[in-house]
Amino acid sequence: MRYLDEFRDPSLVPPLRARIERAASRLGRRATLMEVCGTHTMSIARYGLRELLPASVHLVSGPGCPVCVTPIGYVDHAIALARRPGTVIATFGDMVRVPGSTTSLGAEQGRGARIQVVFSSLDALKLARREPETEVIFLAVGFETTAPTTAATLRQAIAEGTRNFSLLCAHKTIPTALEGLARQPARLDGLLCPPHVSAIIGTRPYERVAAIGIPCVVGGFEPLDILLAVAMLLEQLADGRAEVENEYRRVVARDGNARARAILEELFEPCDAEWRGLGVVPGSGLRLRAEHSAHDAAARFEVSLEPPREPRGCRCAATPDECPLFGKACTPEDPVGACMVSSEGTCAAYHRYGGLR
Repeated sequence: MRYLDEFRDPSLVPPLRARIERAASRLGRRATLMEVCGTHTMSIARYGLRELLPASVHLVSGPGCPVCVTPIGYVDHAIALARRPGTVIATFGDMVRVPGSTTSLGAEQGRGARIQVVFSSLDALKLARREPETEVIFLAVGFETTAPTTAATLRQAIAEGTRNFSLLCAHKTIPTALEGLARQPARLDGLLCPPHVSAIIGTRPYERVAAIGIPCVVGGFEPLDILLAVAMLLEQLADGRAEVENEYRRVVARDGNARARAILEELFEPCDAEWRGLGVVPGSGLRLRAEHSAHDAAARFEVSLEPPREPRGCRCAATPDECPLFGKACTPEDPVGACMVSSEGTCAAYHRYGGLR
């Protein structure tokens, strides 16, 4: 508890608010800052941090929830694979409830499909070992935080000759998507960069975003971390700077985790990827290298897929107050969109904690 108390000490909030107020006053205009990570979004809502900021400082939620940016076409593909005889889909729990075009993995499970919730890709590999006659397909969804564990598991499967283990890959990389967002006409003023991802990739990749003119600060998840990171962003803006700063130095280093990056490069290569709400972002995805296609579920198993259909009225790419379904037709108990399903989704955070201005 001592660690948590250190970064949740209420006596440190007033001086941080004063620092934010000074920087916002020096800037003299509205500032739109994006918290990229879904866990940041949840922390901001949980602790009511938006209400502590000046009216001129506007926080918007970014694409940092991997389930939320997974396109419906991927969900439909997973459902089609789940309907294959002798197949089990291994997945993290959130994906089970994400609606596809017409159904969900959870609904298919109720109709007899084998859907196994796992806590890691290694759990999926263990299942494949126990059932050598069953095709085990792991839904590889996530950013650079989880992609190295997927790569390590696949390398182990290859080394031991486990042939009934494969991936349906939807891993994505954050910096390339942020570069695309930084170049949009509706310009952001600053980015609160994701700490878990940054622990793997380091802070160097964000230098390309800063070069466009967008200040970046890697910040931790605790309330004081976030407030300090906001102050640092506003100070950059007030000073006319666009740099990469690291508030979360107790965890994140400039060069990240070299071993994790190496195993990613060994098993995966960059590709274009579709992000729900953003469209196709060139070079922002990870696919298996050609020599590992024997473990690529999309290449191994041919299934029939209809064009994906977005749910009518769903505005997962917008803020909840812009969505006509939020809190009405779309609730955590009966979600219409992925942002209400995921534990890190924007809609789930606002529904649980409020915070709409």
